[in-house]
Amino acid sequence: QVQLVESGGGLVQAGGSLRLSCAASGRTFSNYAMGWFRQAPGKEREIVAAMDWSGFRTYYADSVKGRSAISRDNAKNTVTLQILSLKPEDTAVYYCAARTGSGVTTRADEYDYWGQGTQVTVSS
Repeated sequence: QVQLVESGGGLVQAGGSLRLSCAASGRTFSNYAMGWFRQAPGKEREIVAAMDWSGFRTYYADSVKGRSAISRDNAKNTVTLQILSLKPEDTAVYYCAARTGSGVTTRADEYDYWGQGTQVTVSS
């Protein structure tokens, strides 16, 4: 079992930035590929960014590409997501997820463990 706890959400003005953190506990963190997803009201959960176990391979959704960065620290069992130039459409609950295995995947159903989510609200 892996337990994931997100932090760093809140209310941010459009154009601002945020840094979300996810702390993992339980199994060996480096055994897992990690992802950040988000879900806005009335919409399906969508991938935001993902990273393989090593940190060398990443994926970014088109909606955040060029203004976001995912990173991980396997020594500290943490993964972070930074998003710049926030837009109102970035408003959502953001979830951290862990996938058994090393490769990057964008499919939510391929992730095994999920955090409880953290709300991000971007005001215009």
